[in-house]
Amino acid sequence: VQLQASGGGLVQPGGSLRLSCAASGRTFSSSAMGWFRQAPGKDREFVAAIAWNGGSSHYADSVEGRFTISRDNAKKTVYLQMNSLKPEDTAAYYCGGSRSAWGDYRALSQDRTYAYWGQGTLVTVSS
Repeated sequence: VQLQASGGGLVQPGGSLRLSCAASGRTFSSSAMGWFRQAPGKDREFVAAIAWNGGSSHYADSVEGRFTISRDNAKKTVYLQMNSLKPEDTAAYYCGGSRSAWGDYRALSQDRTYAYWGQGTLVTVSS
């Protein structure tokens, strides 16, 4: 499975962006997918995860209520809608694909759960 993230850019505080992660390969529709981010000088951190069928999701406390993860299995794409963006959301955002269809928060919030990674797309929130 190969993943290609896109949609990053410069946005003002309070603005919105939608990230996309396009996948190739046959296992996308049976895999849980996640978004992580890494700010300069910091470790990569969990943002959100979604089950293979889009029926369940997990969110980090820092983005709960502002970000929404979704997927379209027909298009082999997972999305991250980001609203009410804050300067602290500035980071490179990465999508990951798991070999599992779903899991609990503890498992899906850890980057070692994900077998496949995209190249990252940069989000900068600044006035």
